[in-house]
This record gives sequence, C-alpha cells and structure tokens, in this order.
Amino acid sequence: MHQLWGEMDRRLLIKLGTAGLAALSLPGAVRAAMAQGFTHGVASGEPGANSVLLWTRYAAANDSALTAELSETPDFARIVGGGSVTAEGERDHTAKLVVDGLEPGRWYFYRFVAPDGTKSVTGRTRTLPAGPTGNFTLALFSCSNLPFGWFNAYAHAAARQDIDLAVHVGDYLYEYPAGDYPSIKQMVPGRDIQPAHEIVALADYRLRYAAYRSDPDLARLHQLYPMIAQWDDHEFTNDTWKGGAENHNEGEGSWADRAAAAERAYREWMPVADTRWRHYQVGDLATIFLPETRVTGRDKQFEIDEIVAGAGDAAAKLKQFAETAYRDPARQMMGAEQENWLFAGLAASAKAGTRWQVCAQQVIMGSLFTPPETKDWFGANMADNVRRRVETSMLAARAGLPFNLDAWDGYPAARSRLLAAAQRADADLVTLTGDTHNAWAFDLAEGGRPAGIEIAGQSVTSPGYENYTRGISDARRVAALRGSSPELKWANTEDRGYVTVALTPERVTANWHNVETIRSHTPALKNTHSMAATRGRRKYDAV
Repeated sequence: MHQLWGEMDRRLLIKLGTAGLAALSLPGAVRAAMAQGFTHGVASGEPGANSVLLWTRYAAANDSALTAELSETPDFARIVGGGSVTAEGERDHTAKLVVDGLEPGRWYFYRFVAPDGTKSVTGRTRTLPAGPTGNFTLALFSCSNLPFGWFNAYAHAAARQDIDLAVHVGDYLYEYPAGDYPSIKQMVPGRDIQPAHEIVALADYRLRYAAYRSDPDLARLHQLYPMIAQWDDHEFTNDTWKGGAENHNEGEGSWADRAAAAERAYREWMPVADTRWRHYQVGDLATIFLPETRVTGRDKQFEIDEIVAGAGDAAAKLKQFAETAYRDPARQMMGAEQENWLFAGLAASAKAGTRWQVCAQQVIMGSLFTPPETKDWFGANMADNVRRRVETSMLAARAGLPFNLDAWDGYPAARSRLLAAAQRADADLVTLTGDTHNAWAFDLAEGGRPAGIEIAGQSVTSPGYENYTRGISDARRVAALRGSSPELKWANTEDRGYVTVALTPERVTANWHNVETIRSHTPALKNTHSMAATRGRRKYDAV
C-alpha cells in the first residue's frame, strides 16, 4: 500500500509538470519574497514516515512569528499540516520546526507566512515510506567550494524527477579566505564569498552560510528535495579532530570557542536536527545511519612527516610505526558511545529484516596506497617539497601504510570494529562517502570476508587528482591506484558531479554523474558511470 502511494505521488508530480513545478520557480516571486524578509528561500530535512523538518530565514528588526503551511497541491487549496515558529535574531533570523501527523511516502508542498501576510517561495518535500518499499533513490553530494566554480551538480539534480532524498556528507562550505583555496588565479569570476577573510567567529560562519545559501542552484535543490546532512571538517576548518584542527592557528582564539561557533551556525542554517548522530528508516528497504566522525570522538590524525622527522632511517621508523602505534586499538574515529549506537543499530536493522544498512558518513573507508608509479607523475623538475612527499609516501606504502591518514585508513582498529559489527549483524552494508573530491568504488572486507561496499562520491566543485598531476591521464592514474589498492574496484580522478544511489530490495545501483564543466553555469552532463551490488554478496557485482 505505501509503495503504491509513493508511485501515485511520483506520477502526480510528473503530471503537475509545468503547472506544479513551475509554480515553485517564478523568478519574480523569488525576488519579491527575498525583498520582503524571506532572504534565503526554504529547505526541508529530517524526514520520517509521518514528519519532516521545515526551514526558512526571515530577516526583520525584531523576532518574527511565522506560520508554516503544508498542502498536497501547490495551490494550497487544502492545508493538511503546519505550525508556528519564531525567526529569532538570536538564531540569525533562521527558523525551523518539525511538522508531524503526515502520511508516509508522500510528497507535500510547503511555505511560510510572515506576520504581514508575505509568503515565502513554495517548497516541496516528502516523508519516508513505511512498510513494503520497492524502490528509493538518494542523491549524494559532498565538497562544494563556491569560488572553484558553479554548483552545476546541484542544478542537474534539481531538474530531475526521480530523486527521493538528497544526502550531503560534508564540506558543504569551506572556511578559507578569498584567494587561498582556490587561489586568485583559480577563482571563477562571479563566485565570490563573504566574508573575504577566513571564518573563525560566529558572525563569520553565519555570513559564509548566507553567501553559499544565496547560490541559486543550491537554493533550488533545497527547495525541491528534503536533505539529510552531516558536517565534515571544512564546516569547522581543515582536518578537524575532537581537540583541534590542522587549520586552527595561533591568534585564532580557543578551539572550543571556534568549534562551538561553527556547530551553532551549522544548526542555524541547515535543515537538521540538533543531535550529532541519527538514523532514518526507509520502510523495509533501508536504514540510513548518519554518524559524526569529526568532533565527538576522533583522535588526532597521524602525520607521516612527523613520524619520519629527525635523524635515522625513515623506512625503519615507518615500519615500527606500522607495527605499533598505527594499530592502537584505543584510537577512535567516532567514540565509544557512538560506536555502540551504530553497532546496535546495524544489528537491529538487519534483525528486523530491513534489506540494506546504509552508512552515510564523511571519509573514505576503503584502503588506498600510494602506487610506485607516482614518482613519474610530477615531472623531472618537481619541487623539493613535492619530491620529499612522494618519496615518503612510497616508503609508507612499502611499510604497509596507506596515504590518507585523515580517512578511516588512519584509524584501522576503529574501522575493523565497524566492519566486524556489520558482519556479526549479517548486515548488507553500503557506505556513502565524500571528502576526497574524487569518485571511488570499494569492496570492503574484514578478516578476509566481504563486509560491504563503499560508494564514494566526487566533489561538487573542489579539485581532485587532476589538479595536482597535470599531464597524467585519468586512465593512467586509476590503473596505478587499482594496482596498489586491492579493495579499489573503480575510480574517476578527474571529474566533478554527484551520485545517485537507487535502492531496490535485491539490488543497489550507484550512478556517478559527471558534469561537463564547473567553469561556466550549465547543468549539462559529460557522462555517467554505473555499478551495482546484489543483496547478500557484500561486494560489487562483476562488471
């Protein structure tokens, strides 16, 4: 029944076509709403079978009491839900509320009404299905650095009719000052950020969110689809861990104050619940877990340069490290409390007969090792610092060490605990990942047995391997990486875009959609690569 209702809703949206969706995109209405206090459109998130969270921002001299309205049709002929919420100056004039009492697996239209009767733009959202569910499609996004280019991945996804839920797994924005990352030369004209300096204080983070949320393609995506989201490091600053970050420096105040400001702004500006980790039930088809891997329990990252520093044999130091500190079982990525929550959740989901256990998290879980071919990728005239880094990375690989110690590769004991928990639960684990800016497909294993698959998405705009190994083809890079990294089944190291993940009871299909360009504003696709996994195999199907 719920599956049938979901299909009826989908047909309704397609039938509405220009009448329904065009009603959500009138430029004049958008401009009018923004001029009258609704400055950044609307958004929704945290969907359940009977509820959804709604978000808006209404700027005024004082706190403003807003009314939210939900309807099954875009003309709001019959209001079926809503509520009252205050846009408070204390929360940067943002407002969010959870609307209950909704039907499972249904699309709804919604809007906010200001005290003077002014209406926001109309948004569209949906509840999660309950009971037997035949299909559900996620859109996976990560790493959207505004000055690097246009958010064409958002634009393409927003124009589709087959997405049920957007998932953003982090680096929704970046903290750097203008001209840093990207450099002035790399910046795309018209893609300016505010403030121009690095964001450190609460007012800085708020203004940076305001700049990003003014992007028309991101605004459109939020307007049309519910989103579940979790921060990675750049919502705070680069390489965040529970006690600090690589990019938190002297003169920037206390780490505790900065982290608190970053978390507060995130909760104000994003359509998210005020809990650090949570899960979502998609009928009997999937449980989606959304863990937090940065500021709750993560221990400080290892740095290869620190391990080999000083006099002595670098290879011997790396070998000793690989056999001792690297494998310390006490090191945490999530913390014990969150591990217990996730492991128990995997077991409960599988026991209940839910087909897929989806872990939407931030950093790569599969292992990547520096290939020996790397020494030929930077040319004979590579800078001394690059030469040293390449040589050290190759020594690390020979010692059995991966190259990205900020990922799960830097926390092998914690990764083993998670994958072993999935195996004990007899879970069909699918991890969704961002962070690296490139696209990857990994088979995950523990103790020599399959444990699940990883679908790692390419960035929306942030540069990947192609930016650092110019003149080396994608095919050449990928062949070398696959040769050095047995878990890696496929990769794309040159394109930007997003991933759709189509779930059915017996199959999950990942489609990596690559946009033609980010240097100009166009949603055109370059190509799409697809891979699938069959339930029960816990690895990708043979290509």
